Amino acid sequence: MTFRPLLAACAFLLFGALQPSHAAPVMASPSLIPLPAQMTMADGRFHVDAHTPIVLDDHSASTRQTAAWLTDVLARTRGLHLHVVHGAATAHAIVLKLDPHAPVAQHAGYALDVTAQGIRITARDDTGLFYGAVTLYQLLTPNAAQGAVDVPALHIRDWPRFAWRGLMLDSARHFQSVADIKRLLDQMAQHKLDVFHWHLTDDQGWRIQIKRYPELTKIGAWRTPPDAGHDGEPKRYGGFYTQAQIRQVVAYAAARHITIVPELDMPGHAQAAVASYPQLGVTGKRPQVSTLWGVNPYLYNVDDSTFTFIDNVLDEVMALFPSKYIHVGGDEAIKDQWKASPAVQAKMHALGIKNEDALQGWFIGRVGKYLAAHGRKLIGWDEILEGNNVPADATVMSWRGTDGAITAAKAGHDVVLSPSPQLYFDGVQSDHADEYAGRIPVQTLQSVYAFEPVPKVLTPAQASHVLGAQANVWTEHMPAMAHVEHAVFPRLDALSEVDWSPASARNWNGFLARLPAQFARYRAQHINVADSAFAPVIAVDRNTALASGTATVTLSDQTDFGALRYTVDGRAPTLASPLYRAPFTAKLPLTVHAATFAPDGSELAAPRERIIDRTHLLSRIGNTMPNCPGSDFRLRVQTMPDATSTQPVYGINVFDSCQMFPSTRMDGVTAIHVDGVRLERNFALAHDQKLVVSRPHTTPFGELVVHADSCKGAVLASMPLPDPAHSARTFPLTAKLPAQTGNHALCLIYTAPISGPIYALGRVSLVATRP
Repeated sequence: MTFRPLLAACAFLLFGALQPSHAAPVMASPSLIPLPAQMTMADGRFHVDAHTPIVLDDHSASTRQTAAWLTDVLARTRGLHLHVVHGAATAHAIVLKLDPHAPVAQHAGYALDVTAQGIRITARDDTGLFYGAVTLYQLLTPNAAQGAVDVPALHIRDWPRFAWRGLMLDSARHFQSVADIKRLLDQMAQHKLDVFHWHLTDDQGWRIQIKRYPELTKIGAWRTPPDAGHDGEPKRYGGFYTQAQIRQVVAYAAARHITIVPELDMPGHAQAAVASYPQLGVTGKRPQVSTLWGVNPYLYNVDDSTFTFIDNVLDEVMALFPSKYIHVGGDEAIKDQWKASPAVQAKMHALGIKNEDALQGWFIGRVGKYLAAHGRKLIGWDEILEGNNVPADATVMSWRGTDGAITAAKAGHDVVLSPSPQLYFDGVQSDHADEYAGRIPVQTLQSVYAFEPVPKVLTPAQASHVLGAQANVWTEHMPAMAHVEHAVFPRLDALSEVDWSPASARNWNGFLARLPAQFARYRAQHINVADSAFAPVIAVDRNTALASGTATVTLSDQTDFGALRYTVDGRAPTLASPLYRAPFTAKLPLTVHAATFAPDGSELAAPRERIIDRTHLLSRIGNTMPNCPGSDFRLRVQTMPDATSTQPVYGINVFDSCQMFPSTRMDGVTAIHVDGVRLERNFALAHDQKLVVSRPHTTPFGELVVHADSCKGAVLASMPLPDPAHSARTFPLTAKLPAQTGNHALCLIYTAPISGPIYALGRVSLVATRP
């Protein structure tokens, strides 16, 4: 027996059930994310329908703007059309008021009271009133129903735990439209996040129009992909935001109380800028805008003319973005070009700088002084601490774990926690075969929810420098907004609660119980929310099933929340399908479908299917096969770097093209069939290039070699790879295998030259002639 049915029943009683669309249900307790700082329930309820007015009890433009936002989002998502009136508070109304005597004094705090006579939101500042309206929006959308709703009586006193509640989007590697950015800002606002960190320049693209330097977008905003024009790959990729578009986005964010912090990376990640203006680089030669993901070698030089360029760019950036902070990057600046440059070395000698790390500190310090002279503050990744020359008032964003934040806070710097891998949303959310492209290891919904922004080693005084936490969305493997949304949601719900709610109030099971209502809001807004945390895993003991002809099926998911229901008759599971309580046994062949349902009856995860027969038990999808021992690096990528589809996805190790087919009953197996895949080796590994394993090949383009039991075992088969210039990206490989008995693993190694494509495994199938 499992606890799943008991948990589901408890959550159903606590949080209510989904009613038919014509009903106006009463909630026992509201599904609010993030959880308010203080909330008490009361007796009674207030009925809200199209006749309920929103009364503006002050004359400020921001209150009118907040009311307009609320009426718009309710009309779009619930079909509830409320009208706005001006005047003193009245009964049976929703009242919004800026009040210097509101009972919550903290910045961005608010009071929200619901009684049988009406709803009242008060705050001492514009931001607090807006956040009160966000909470009210959630109270008015407790489920997927449309129209009128009864809101339970309650009293909320709420304010944020941290001032920096952030999300970073990388628009340099892949470009998003203005509409895409606004769509993301809308969701940030609904989660009470207040900082949008916009990564606008990198090796692979310069995305911001700088009128004084038109080549930055004429050249730097566009790259020519590998094999341009072949296999559907665009002839060139890119785009940029005009200054008019940026002003529009900044205003849109400000209306939702979000500050945009722009990032222009320096002194490294500068290849797009150097491609536009070669004199900015160290060698004076013009590179192409990079098509490689990773760490490229191009740095800005340290000439006075380059700082004039940077200052002029910053002038235009500061005119566009009113943010107090300007992010200057500072990360992953490998110093090879500086070390090899006589001019740079002479500059270091003249300045009395002993090494290149100190030179980077001097570089960042000079930029920081320019920003400070214009009333702005520098923020950068934790590498800006290197060289001991960072401005005293610089803010440090810690991405290489939390050590950078600890060091910076102890030195008196404000810090933002944004560590890899915990808050890197380009990390995949599960190891399911159908998971989207991204980095490995898996970063689950629960791991984000468990993150604590304040390191325990800090004293209270040092901890006061922690501004908050931020998730980063690097887009090397996210060419389309569908990828971004899948990566961000619902992990953004977890982050919002980490950033907003009191640490003592966070409760994982309570958070899960509040998610079904949020999923309904996502569906109403057509957000491509990931269901990875709730997706059913249909597991069997493959070898036992192969030997006995009978499968014992186990169902599970990451959260153990809700109800798993399944079928074995080919139909999709419904609420009437059998409830999974314990492993069940069935004879082969069979097909299992499973889906996860919330306590309110809504679907938390789309149905998953597993065909269980001898053929499928003898095969594995390549992205579910582990690396060979010795290297744990792993990515999931698509066939082409700029593919906008979400599937298929292939697992690769850029350092060693070697994977293990797990131990399998080999009786009767006579052959192996592999769906081979050829991918672009578009990875800039910098100093890690030496770690790439090169193996000798015996045929012109390499081969896929199959070893018995381990990578040092006997060679069972060797399959030559086709000519990359005259073959499709996916291709079949087949070979006979010598007879074996019992259980054996297989090691599959591509021996192709590492100067060419990188190869992946699609599906690997063992072929048997008899049971």
